[in-house]
Amino acid sequence: MDTNSQRESMEYDVVIVGAGPSGLATAIKLKQLNADKNVCIVEKSSEIGAHILSGNVFEVRALDELLPDWKEMESCPIKTKVSKERLLFLSEKGSFSWPTWLLPPVQHNKGNYIVSLANLCRWLAQVAENMGVEIYPGFAASEILFNDDDSIKGIATNDMGLDINKEKKDSFEPGIELHAKVTIFAEGCRGHLGKQLISKYNLSKDSDPQQYGIGLKEIWEVPEENHDEGLVLHSTGWPLDNNTYGGSFLYHAENKQIFIGYVIGLDYSNPYISPFEEFQRFKTHPSISKILKNGKRISYGARALIEGGLQSLPKMSMPGGLLIGCNAGTLNMPKIKGTHTAMKSGMIAAEVINDLELGKIDNLSAYESYFKESWVYKELHSARNVKPFLTNYGRIIGTILTGLDQILFRGKLPFTLRHKHSDHETLVSAKNSKKIEYPKPDGVLTFDRPSSVYLTGTFHTENQPVHLHLKDPDLPINYTLEEFDEPAQRYCPAGVYEIQREQDESNPKFVINSQNCIHCKTCDIKEPSQNINWVTPEGGGGPKYSNM
Repeated sequence: MDTNSQRESMEYDVVIVGAGPSGLATAIKLKQLNADKNVCIVEKSSEIGAHILSGNVFEVRALDELLPDWKEMESCPIKTKVSKERLLFLSEKGSFSWPTWLLPPVQHNKGNYIVSLANLCRWLAQVAENMGVEIYPGFAASEILFNDDDSIKGIATNDMGLDINKEKKDSFEPGIELHAKVTIFAEGCRGHLGKQLISKYNLSKDSDPQQYGIGLKEIWEVPEENHDEGLVLHSTGWPLDNNTYGGSFLYHAENKQIFIGYVIGLDYSNPYISPFEEFQRFKTHPSISKILKNGKRISYGARALIEGGLQSLPKMSMPGGLLIGCNAGTLNMPKIKGTHTAMKSGMIAAEVINDLELGKIDNLSAYESYFKESWVYKELHSARNVKPFLTNYGRIIGTILTGLDQILFRGKLPFTLRHKHSDHETLVSAKNSKKIEYPKPDGVLTFDRPSSVYLTGTFHTENQPVHLHLKDPDLPINYTLEEFDEPAQRYCPAGVYEIQREQDESNPKFVINSQNCIHCKTCDIKEPSQNINWVTPEGGGGPKYSNM
């Protein structure tokens, strides 16, 4: 159904897709450089921060540059300074604490803060709005608009009020076109539009395959005697085997809350791995369960994160548009941080746009040189070999090589290791894999998916078009089930995908429970045939994270 003729259009100097840290930093910097600039942000979540999920230990370097007086600013949510840190190597029952002084400098957190990134984005949005930026939550950018010369004209939000067959309901409202001189794509990891731009303009032709992880997080309220505000604890080892990249974080935030989570690289090979179940199992380790004892889980969420680093960065400029933050892949993997680099990438975008209008540069492709002259590039360059070391040599040898790289050579080894495969290419067949029997949840320390998804507040308008598209509807049963025992049943942290059978186990059906989707993008990344394409549902749908 064509609704383009019904759309209204609005004109802006700059349209930004996504109200995460990179998009908000872009908007604030643009207004600092030129208060008269007409800037708009569209955000698919129902309110700012509702789709934001991160650990998060926050490095303030970019914020110091953007808002030097942030500590004195009203309602600033950055309060809990890191006071101590620990790294544990876990075996199934025991643990070994690695001396902090032996950690690579890149992993030191002195001067950093434990924050809720969702709350940080809410605050940055207030700052931006006070400067005159127009922010529209609940409006999902679903389509890229192009000029006749193939340059980017802007974006269109999706039509609201369509039923599952894409027919108009009584509540139908056509989308809106937002036209701009420059459109900034700051959607976060594996952005729906960013993926299209990378393909259309062949932006990754000189890059290695991108690498991803899935991060799962819970917030717990714990007794005062179990809480040590300002403590940052990471672990590696159990429950993962030596060849599966991953590890945990456990941050003691304010108000007797603990941010606990687990990250698993999506280049794992065993199709029976369930990242959700590995996270639940991790919490049963004696070193972890004693911290959570007599506590209460109050939040849950999950989100893919982008880990390829420097060698996987695509070109970030194209005619009429820029790709920034985690939509491009600016996360510093060994630092386990991407907020400060995402913000800086957006600030660079603002400077490029301003210099373009002042006639100092000819086009947006200057972004690449601006970026390479920045501290973000230097950070990513020094971190470039860490993920390949761990991927190619396993946890033990990879950790030793990482120590040599980061401590002795400070990331200045005279070579760059390559990422050889995309994450969806790494699964081996089910018949050649070991099945994993996960313990049943106890409802006290470990939980099932339905009760976890309930805590996300996820909601999608009833009877809307399914936003998880199968390129070949028959492939899950005809190929993926037979070859990999349909891993979507396990890699999805929200129970979106399931195989249903008759009572006699015949006639299997692949079922998509799209109403459960928490927008983590794992399926779009890990599906071995790339048969699942995540597109944006109606604006305002998805999780409603409050403090993640």
